[in-house]
Amino acid sequence: MRFRNLMAGVTVVFLIMVFQGRALAHFGMVIPSDNMVMQEDNRSVTVTLSFSHPMEMVGMELVKPKEFAVAANGKAQDLLGQLKPAKIMDHKAWQVDYAIKRPGVYMFHMEPQPYWEPAEDCFIVHYTKTVVTAFGDDEGWDEELGLKTEIVPLSKPYGLYAGNVFQGIVKMDGKPIPYAEVEVEYYNQDEKSQAPTDYMVTQTIKADGNGVFTYAAPKAGWWGFAALNTADFKLKHDGQEKDVEMGAVIWVHFENWQ
Repeated sequence: MRFRNLMAGVTVVFLIMVFQGRALAHFGMVIPSDNMVMQEDNRSVTVTLSFSHPMEMVGMELVKPKEFAVAANGKAQDLLGQLKPAKIMDHKAWQVDYAIKRPGVYMFHMEPQPYWEPAEDCFIVHYTKTVVTAFGDDEGWDEELGLKTEIVPLSKPYGLYAGNVFQGIVKMDGKPIPYAEVEVEYYNQDEKSQAPTDYMVTQTIKADGNGVFTYAAPKAGWWGFAALNTADFKLKHDGQEKDVEMGAVIWVHFENWQ
């Protein structure tokens, strides 16, 4: 019995060490039920907000965001009061049903409350957005929202086939960030995809000297791009000043070639 207990304890410690040794990337997530609304489609989209490790389908708690809004046709609409509690990956999330009434490009974006991550000894704030286009109007897909940090697309963030290139500019306070590091992950919703090694769970690329990055998605589905930088301010945790990881996140859907 003592031997079994000892072995069980060793196994638990081993699994904890393995899990902690894997650098799981965090992603703010804003995922619509449809990102290209056509005339024959349902004219309401369900937009889900969550916080997770999307490839490995490991969820985290997302408290009600600080801000959630949509920008469309030159106007911004606050949606924070319309959010309803939801569950994503067995953790607290939020969602809203949004009626698409006019042609245009709809940019949904979230600023979460700071998330304390003890494993990294810092706070995490991911400014997250996604783009929905409706009824044939696709003007303005490359407009900036003026977020603290933001990925501004250089490729249309919809209507892409798997294998197409997606490009974006990483910005902070409206200025490009040279050589910004961008983490990329696939949203493994059906849990059928498996990375060959841990190195393939999160892919990392760097922007060029103008803050521009390029990525070709190998598989259809939702892909998240998170450009990470340290904020120019700190937040207190247990009375101590801690760094804040600022993430500019955009979610882009790639389609199968029929």
